Amino acid sequence: MKPSLQLKLSQHLTLTPQLQQSIKLLQLSTIELNQEIERVLLENPMLEREDGDGGEYAPAAPPGSAPDRETAPEPAEPTGESTAHEGGEGSSEDDGIDWSNVGQGASSRSEDDEDGDYQDIQAAGVSLREHLDQQIALSPLSDRDRALVRFLIEALDDDGYLHQPLEELLELLPQDAEVELDDLAIALRHVQSLEPAGIGARSPQECLALQLLALPESAIRPLALEIVTSHLELLAERNFARIRKLTGCDDEGLREAQALICSLDPHPGSRYSTAETRYVLPDVIVRKLRGQWSVSLNQEAMPRLRINRLYASLLQQNRAQGGGLGGQLQEARWLIKNVQQRFDTILRVSQAIVDQQRQFFDHGDVAMRPLTLREIADQLELHESTVSRVTTQKYMATPRGVFELKYFFGSHVATDTGGAASSTAIRALIRQLVDAEDSKKPLSDARIAEILGEQGIVVARRTIAKYRESLNIPPVSLRKSL
Repeated sequence: MKPSLQLKLSQHLTLTPQLQQSIKLLQLSTIELNQEIERVLLENPMLEREDGDGGEYAPAAPPGSAPDRETAPEPAEPTGESTAHEGGEGSSEDDGIDWSNVGQGASSRSEDDEDGDYQDIQAAGVSLREHLDQQIALSPLSDRDRALVRFLIEALDDDGYLHQPLEELLELLPQDAEVELDDLAIALRHVQSLEPAGIGARSPQECLALQLLALPESAIRPLALEIVTSHLELLAERNFARIRKLTGCDDEGLREAQALICSLDPHPGSRYSTAETRYVLPDVIVRKLRGQWSVSLNQEAMPRLRINRLYASLLQQNRAQGGGLGGQLQEARWLIKNVQQRFDTILRVSQAIVDQQRQFFDHGDVAMRPLTLREIADQLELHESTVSRVTTQKYMATPRGVFELKYFFGSHVATDTGGAASSTAIRALIRQLVDAEDSKKPLSDARIAEILGEQGIVVARRTIAKYRESLNIPPVSLRKSL
């Protein structure tokens, strides 16, 4: 074939930089948005935060924004993601032996880790290892024994358990240390004598037994100790008849022993873990005004931006020598407009959700109606993907709590009347039924399905089981009590 030139006309869609930025800002959470704005502020001198005195290029307040800050609810809701600093000494010297490398294979963290965050270290409280090391420092042990105890402390996990066998830990010690297995066993007994009780256990049974032995002598303690050491699995299975047969106890004694065991802490070291508090900043606030549920933007979540007057005036006076400032000015205007548009879209979608879920705000979860992203998209004449971006990692502060916008969307289950019930409402009904059940005769999944069927909600037993597991409700066999 001979090479030739061909001319073709075609059409295709191209996302402009402004549209790309708008989509990116829309899918960011409020915290991520502020981080992105801080990055842009460092790179673009034409943009600055408004300090309250107004500005020629400052964006107007969005419609429906909260007029005052005093009426805004607390915007923070912590969740649980932990960052703990673990310190404490891990080395000692005795008889010329260098203990600085002891415990290299144990589950420990060096306090000299160069990758550590200094702020996290400063914010952390007393860690488990520091708490135990303070007790060891006051004990009348020799330097050698103290070093072995600290070596075992470094091998503990965050819950205070020693999962590595002593034989494996013995292999980590240097040969010239001349440490025997009996030496480690003695050091482990020293660890298990420390506070909190249960530290240094190698199994849940041993952990609970150590805590029982640390309690004052009582009439019920021997039975509880026997159940913990020999019949803990039967207790977890609620097989009370088998326990009574094996121990020879009566119902009252078994009930007291169970209460004593349930009062123990199976994770004694977790109380010294420093959790990193993660705050949720709601984007909108829901209030009931004159009998109607109304949505307003949270002023605390809205970054207030404007064009820098000084640079803008210099650019206007020297347009011929403006260089890259002209492009940065345009980028700053795009960002201000896109941030404004982001909050306007969030406000529109939030108000539409509230209008659809009025019964939820009046009566709670049991009144939640089925809702899909397409319904909101059709109502607001938006694309479904836009609504999906708006409702992801965006939060709404309501009199009933702080919820992600995604919370108000859910699948539906048919009813006998031809309508539909929200999966959220069904979960709330399951929770109510379980909370009100007789603990001696708890409701099975099949029985819960029958009760909901009597109310006109057709739900299969396996669906009830799935919803129950999502609510962290144990099965019927584990909810039974004496």
